Amino acid sequence: MKTCSAFLVLFLCLGMASAQQFTNTNDSVIKMAKAGMSDSIIISSINSQPGHFSLSANDLIALKQGGVSDAVMAAMIAKDAPAASPTVPANTSEYPTEIGVYYGVRGVYTNIQAEVVNTKTGGVLKSIATDGIVKGDINGHIHGEHSPTSITTPLNFLIVVRDGDAPAEYQLLHLHAKSKYREFRSVTGGVFHASTGASRDLIEFQSARVAPMTYRIILPANLPTGEYGFLPPGAFASRNLASSGMMYTFSLKE
Repeated sequence: MKTCSAFLVLFLCLGMASAQQFTNTNDSVIKMAKAGMSDSIIISSINSQPGHFSLSANDLIALKQGGVSDAVMAAMIAKDAPAASPTVPANTSEYPTEIGVYYGVRGVYTNIQAEVVNTKTGGVLKSIATDGIVKGDINGHIHGEHSPTSITTPLNFLIVVRDGDAPAEYQLLHLHAKSKYREFRSVTGGVFHASTGASRDLIEFQSARVAPMTYRIILPANLPTGEYGFLPPGAFASRNLASSGMMYTFSLKE
């Protein structure tokens, strides 16, 4: 009788543990997005919980229509990637391991110097930013006409991200050079708002995982010469407030 009771207790415990196990799906991610949860919370849930996602082209469109951001979809793809993506090379010593943005070729990578970027939202930097600023836009200002890092083609970039971040959370921005500073416009959270024009300086790129938390950045062909910068996640100001953060900048030369 005691043996039966022990088995019953074990069975009930296993049943409770199984009931507590939660698996994220497309529907659960859409529900979190519609509930107004931030990207960082949703991505944290995706990274910490088991996931079973459908990620065909139609599924991604449905996710977008359901209010899911690009950064969250990238995290879903990364979570699903180990079963479908190429195996990461066993020898990854050629890649840097410290968080940052790098450029180089054949295992020789140079860290891109980060500069202080001052950001404000909601049309605050009126003396600096151009016209048409609306609430939710990010206005960035960096001291100096040119980046201290000068790069020529071919362009070979690596990003080493923080644990839990995705390369899609970084923004590559075209910087407009003035006599004593560089400026850009973007949007909070990296979400596109075509009606505001705030995504005018945003340059889309692709990424490929080459080592743990390390991604090769694939840029558009024939990127024009000029001033650019990678803005990492978390560098934005709170709504209608000023703040400062870091931006990995470079000057693209002929």
